[in-house]
Amino acid sequence: MFNWLVLLIALGIILLGATVFTNGLEWFGKKMKLSDGAVGSVFAAVGTALPETLVPIVAIMFGTSEAGHKIGVGAIIGAPFMLGTLAFFVSGLAVVWHRKKRNDYPVMRVDTIVMRRDMEYFLALYSVAIAASFLGKHPVVKTFIAMSLFLTYGAYVLKTLRGGGEPEAHEIEEGEIDPCYFAPKSHDPHMGIIGFQVLSSLLLIVWGSYIFVEKVQIISALMGISPFILAMIIAPIATELPEKFNSVIWIGKGKDTLAIGNITGAMVFQGSIITAIGILMTDWRLNTAALLTVALTFASVGMAYIQIRWKKHLTPGTLLAGGAFYFIFLVLIAAGII
Repeated sequence: MFNWLVLLIALGIILLGATVFTNGLEWFGKKMKLSDGAVGSVFAAVGTALPETLVPIVAIMFGTSEAGHKIGVGAIIGAPFMLGTLAFFVSGLAVVWHRKKRNDYPVMRVDTIVMRRDMEYFLALYSVAIAASFLGKHPVVKTFIAMSLFLTYGAYVLKTLRGGGEPEAHEIEEGEIDPCYFAPKSHDPHMGIIGFQVLSSLLLIVWGSYIFVEKVQIISALMGISPFILAMIIAPIATELPEKFNSVIWIGKGKDTLAIGNITGAMVFQGSIITAIGILMTDWRLNTAALLTVALTFASVGMAYIQIRWKKHLTPGTLLAGGAFYFIFLVLIAAGII
């Protein structure tokens, strides 16, 4: 019981750090006069994805050799899966909930150029990352693939910040984000304060991640559960899903591009940067459980991509289907297949 209590405290520390970090990045985006697409797909997305990036890094660096790598890979594979299934499902529910305020329901108010770009980058980069698990252990090959993922994500960020061609992109408005936590009474906080907030919250996330990894190793050993499965379930839901309720708030305000961009942008980040770290820092040999989870991720995201590509719009029904894929995942675990 004590270990579970400390684990919950660690998750609370991570979430607190992530909330403060995201707020700081959103204010940075506002100060830089960036568009909805840039703020949603890059800054908010990276901010909310940061805990899921640091958990595997801490696990691999400070965990025991075997358990640490299993926790790291579990968190790496679990993050895109949770985003492409459960986060989609929650967003779809939010659209249905607010349908009476939408005269264009069920068509969502997303910039399809932004969404299509995000999903194409994710599907391509994540495919390369998964293929890397079959291409041998030679360090030159692994390094080349990892560096390619890093560089391609950099190109994605530059394209997004430049607008990527989306029409009528406009700056994020002050009412769409909370006051700067380190300067709550200021309507125009100094960039130095914003930077200090971001760095302080980063340290908080690292501290929480270290405690989290330590307790997952202990609990998995006591319960006889694979640390891979435990990390894949607990880490993404606990560290990412609460932050994705930013998307629910934005959907309530009719800001669907910000809302879904927050999710798809995080998926691009998770499918490239975090997997590149896994490729470099582990043997990156994915077992059957990991590959089944990846297949469910591609199926759910692929449905949304096909609708945007062919229909030129997105509807909540497609997002709600993500919940069905997550349910399949739970059934496979219960049946002992994963």
